[in-house]
Amino acid sequence: MSSTDLGKNPPSPPTAAEFTAVQASPEFQELRHRLRRFVFPMTALFLAWYLVYVLLGAYAHDFMANKVVGNINVGLLLGLAQFVSTFVITGLYVRFANRELDPRAAAIREHMEGTHA
Repeated sequence: MSSTDLGKNPPSPPTAAEFTAVQASPEFQELRHRLRRFVFPMTALFLAWYLVYVLLGAYAHDFMANKVVGNINVGLLLGLAQFVSTFVITGLYVRFANRELDPRAAAIREHMEGTHA
């Protein structure tokens, strides 16, 4: 495909001033607010859960060594739960981003691209 097939003049890229204006816009601030409202608490929750796991592993040997079924002990189950919680948090974030963040980001992008079309 030649450049003539794409149109006469490609849109010019946004300027630094336009990016700064969008960053200061209420729409962008709302996008940042929603992202932070999800990410910060979820990060704190996961880090606290991980810290509890590490502290139990370091100081509660007897508790972590309790057998649950056969050779499977509490420490192994809690370790596997770390992986499960990571996947759950990832799934929650993807769902949150698809519902809350992506539509707002798309609107901001369309506004920026529309300015230059």
